[in-house]
Amino acid sequence: MASSALKSNFYKWHRVLGLISLVPVIFWTLSGLSHPFMSNWFRPSIAQEVFKPLAQSKMKPALSIQQVLDSNHVTAIRNFNLLNFKKGTFYQVLGADSTYKYYSATNATLLPHGDTDYAEYLARYFTQDGTSALKSITLQTGFDGQYQPINHLLPVWKVSFNRADGMDIYIETGQSRMGTFNNNTRKAFLWLFEQFHIWQFLADIGGDTFRNVVLVVIMTMMLFALISGLTVYGLMWKKFKAIKQNRKAKCTEDKRFVHRFHRQIGLIVSFVMLTFVISGLFHLAVKLHNDEPAKADYGQVIKRSDLTISNLALPVTDSLIRKIGVVSFNGNTFYQVTDDKKQITYINTKTGKEQTNADEDYARFLSTYYHPRLEVNKFYGRVKVDQIRQFDNEYGFINKRLPVERVGYPNGDNWYIETTTSKLATKVAAIDRAEGLSFIFLHKYFGMSWAGKNIRDLVSMLAALGVLVVSLFGFASFIKNK
Repeated sequence: MASSALKSNFYKWHRVLGLISLVPVIFWTLSGLSHPFMSNWFRPSIAQEVFKPLAQSKMKPALSIQQVLDSNHVTAIRNFNLLNFKKGTFYQVLGADSTYKYYSATNATLLPHGDTDYAEYLARYFTQDGTSALKSITLQTGFDGQYQPINHLLPVWKVSFNRADGMDIYIETGQSRMGTFNNNTRKAFLWLFEQFHIWQFLADIGGDTFRNVVLVVIMTMMLFALISGLTVYGLMWKKFKAIKQNRKAKCTEDKRFVHRFHRQIGLIVSFVMLTFVISGLFHLAVKLHNDEPAKADYGQVIKRSDLTISNLALPVTDSLIRKIGVVSFNGNTFYQVTDDKKQITYINTKTGKEQTNADEDYARFLSTYYHPRLEVNKFYGRVKVDQIRQFDNEYGFINKRLPVERVGYPNGDNWYIETTTSKLATKVAAIDRAEGLSFIFLHKYFGMSWAGKNIRDLVSMLAALGVLVVSLFGFASFIKNK
């Protein structure tokens, strides 16, 4: 009697939990099925993905940054760069008010609407579209459904062309790079994935923490639905076997084929469902664990009086210079020069001398600044700093920024710093590393990458389809029992 009651209770709870999980499963599997179309098969193409700036020797600036600032009575800046586009060669100056202004490197005059002009120029460069009319150009300072947090870069200009495909290009003018690009098809897939997979509508109602807590609760119920289903089968498999044998012996019609298919397919996809649920739960748990306000970006302000040495008289060959800026840390100000090999050199703006290992020193300084529990002038143990020039499993393509300096702490934490923008690209603790690996292998099936992206996507789609079919058969069996 006790055994029978136990079986009945497990079966009852399995049905209840399964019914509660049905709609979320449908949402997640259908949106999961759409992901390969969005990210692979129907992903729009673009003519150019990387902008290659001219060497300083080809830009031929007539004036130094000091002459330009003095002519325009600018006494302090955050950063500057020298760039060339169809309207000429300009100093792109990030002012103390954090807005970009463009001054001619020939006569120091201000270019009206310089940042929007440069954003349009870059958008046309990436698309190789010089004829379509400009529909709109707006500054975007936050993420939304079409420009999601996975793109990382902010602020960006959203440049929209009046084209049949509705192409939008997101441009970070300060680094002359593209955040992402979307056509009408991709926008539709993004909306579908945002609403039905990550449930943005919950975040719109109560914020990210509210959404993540709700999803954790639902996925926990899914996990117990899976466990209870396997338990029911384990407790009752002899009964199921006997029913099957009796039916065959009497040659009677199988009226419970829906229940049988639910059990059989459920056993086949149970491991797949377990990997989806466990990796999803782990992903959400880590998000909740890391749910703390981000520290404001390092905001240096550099006085004009600190720029003693001309930027046109540096001990670096002009033909090698691809980008130049200025940074201030540890009581000194430096020209930050990036060459054609993406090597970064630091030259003191007052003495003109090169500072050795300065990019590593600046990365340590910024890592300490962004760390919420460290003090800038306190020693916490020796850290290891090395430059990362390509993406890998820990620092993946979604982080966008390269090259970066990886600052490794004795406890195993890695902080990735893009020194040319003074920004934290990402931070990876032990739990983040474990979650990242579980997500890419158990949720996104990167273990199938050896077979190619198309095969990997097909396998993940079949897995999601299997979970959907099991859930629908389970619902059908519930209806038949009514």
